[in-house]
Amino acid sequence: MTTDPWGRVDEDGTVYVRTATGERAVGSWQAGAPEEALAYFRRKYDALVTEIDLLEQRIKTTDLAASQAEHTIARLRESVTEAHAVGDLDGLARRLDGLTGLLGQRREQLKVARDQARGQAREIKERIVAEAERIAAEETHWKNGGERLRQLVEEWKAAERVDRPTETALWKRLSSARNAFTKRRKAYFSNLEEEREHARAEKERLVAEADAIAGSTDWGPTAAAYRDLMRRWKMAGHAARDVEEELWARFKGAQDTFFSARSAVFAERDAEFREHADAKEKLLAEAERLLPVRDLRTARQALRSIQERWEAIGMVPRESRERLEGRLRKIEETVRGAEESEWRRTNPEARARAEATVTQLHTSIRQLEERLAKARGAGRDKDVKDAEEALAARRAWLEEAEHTLAELS
Repeated sequence: MTTDPWGRVDEDGTVYVRTATGERAVGSWQAGAPEEALAYFRRKYDALVTEIDLLEQRIKTTDLAASQAEHTIARLRESVTEAHAVGDLDGLARRLDGLTGLLGQRREQLKVARDQARGQAREIKERIVAEAERIAAEETHWKNGGERLRQLVEEWKAAERVDRPTETALWKRLSSARNAFTKRRKAYFSNLEEEREHARAEKERLVAEADAIAGSTDWGPTAAAYRDLMRRWKMAGHAARDVEEELWARFKGAQDTFFSARSAVFAERDAEFREHADAKEKLLAEAERLLPVRDLRTARQALRSIQERWEAIGMVPRESRERLEGRLRKIEETVRGAEESEWRRTNPEARARAEATVTQLHTSIRQLEERLAKARGAGRDKDVKDAEEALAARRAWLEEAEHTLAELS
């Protein structure tokens, strides 16, 4: 009989393996030496060891699915239990038990990792849904909003799945947000189209009004009318871009026709006004030679002629008007002042009034001087003060009256 630590070959060729529960026949060998039989059945054992080594490596180093690993362990356990092999089959069974424990640890680790991944995925998808709902409620940049929603859907697809109820509820909210955004965008563009159509109709009317007055020569009122048309144009809103550009070209063309014609007329008028200003400068030089007034009659006649020619010349540029008119007014005021002085000097009634005033003041002064003397003699200080103040006033009036009388003499 031939033996080794894990098996033996009986004299009749039966091959046995030793296990914790006793020996078990695993085959018979009739064709050769017993050592060959043991070697043959050891190779079968080594094949099992290789399978278990490979499984252990896969469990430790790859993402082998737990169900597949369990199935392989069960198959190998059955193979070891019923193995027609010679070797430490109990040791292989213990290794399979260890792999089952390792698989349990791996399963728990995977569960923790999966739970963490699902938690992160839930946070990601809740963030995606929250942003989508914000876009649906607030975004008015429609192109950017639509593009961002498409990106959010791709981010959703790339994220890990969460539990089915949560996944379903979040996806429903995301879909609702996308639908709400699409609905609001359609409503906006529908309303925008109505506004553009209304703006087109209004601006068509404005263009017609602008065309109707383009040939007007009533410069002031027509310019005011164009300003009002421009105000209404700005308030009318915007039509579609191509329509807007075409209408604006027509509207501006009408304005340009009117204002170009007005500018040409104003340029011609301004040239004429500058000639008028030159002519009035010459008249002013002539008028200023009348000063100072020596011969009132001659100066008055010459000024009247200058005034008549001044009016006949006509308008001057606005920026020159006040300066020229101011110089003429000073000359007119100087001549008028000379006339008033001459009138006062030659007016007999004025002289008589001036002489009467002087006489009255002389009489009043004599009376006040007598009253002052009496008050001083009687020692009445208050009466003295009153008389002195009244006397000073009368003497000042007398001086002025005598000056006026001298002018009239």
